[in-house]
Amino acid sequence: MLAKIEESFKYILTRTTVKPTIGIILGTGLGGLVKEINIIDEIPYEEIPNFPVSTVQSHSGKLIFGELGGKHVVAMQGRFHFYEGYTMKEVTFPVRVMKYLGIERLFVSNASGGVNPDYEIGEIMILNDHINLFPAHPLIGKNIDELGPRFPDMSEPYDHKMIELAKEIAKENNIRVAEGVYAGLTGPTLETPAEYKYVRVIGADAVGMSTVPEVIVARHMEIPCFAISIITDLGVPGKIQETSVEDVIEVANKQEPKMTTIMRELIARV
Repeated sequence: MLAKIEESFKYILTRTTVKPTIGIILGTGLGGLVKEINIIDEIPYEEIPNFPVSTVQSHSGKLIFGELGGKHVVAMQGRFHFYEGYTMKEVTFPVRVMKYLGIERLFVSNASGGVNPDYEIGEIMILNDHINLFPAHPLIGKNIDELGPRFPDMSEPYDHKMIELAKEIAKENNIRVAEGVYAGLTGPTLETPAEYKYVRVIGADAVGMSTVPEVIVARHMEIPCFAISIITDLGVPGKIQETSVEDVIEVANKQEPKMTTIMRELIARV
């Protein structure tokens, strides 16, 4: 693992001189934040040694280096998912590499299904916790002490100070935001009505197929995290409708400018 991280890291250094302090992972239909970045360098995933390649149509697959909010950033335009057949270590490998590149904070976005009955389609939810329902864990196996401790603490998976600052920014810009718990499941199927009910009963407000593994690995390396979700469909009794990935992307694209405002301003102020 360390040798692979080092190889990827050294290759990236031959392609950019940007030294990022902020890492960004962009979710389904949410790649538009890239338009806000003053792009300096772009590297397709397939050119980076040991990097997986995104197989999802809505994830373009580039590592982008540039400036946003006065900070040097590295953004993943397209992420990797467990349902694509990758191992959890492969899914989270880019987070390890971003740490080597120098990131001090990680910002994550995703599209999710809302199970909180107070939510509506298009709701923007700031994550304050998560429930890991994936059948595999990115830290299973021999621990690499150089990367983090054997038993990392997860009492604050999402940074409290960044959450409060994000809520202030949303209020300043008249953007309605919710705050809640995200449950991570494998996909690629969307949940059945019974599964939505189960997720709600155990304490989640939204459910999706990403974010949790990346945040676990980031916290393993003591990187503070901020994550935001756009509720693109509802898993609430009486409101469940047949949903396609096109529907998800349409809602995400519509709400993305609001999410982008919060992320851009938050990055500028941290």
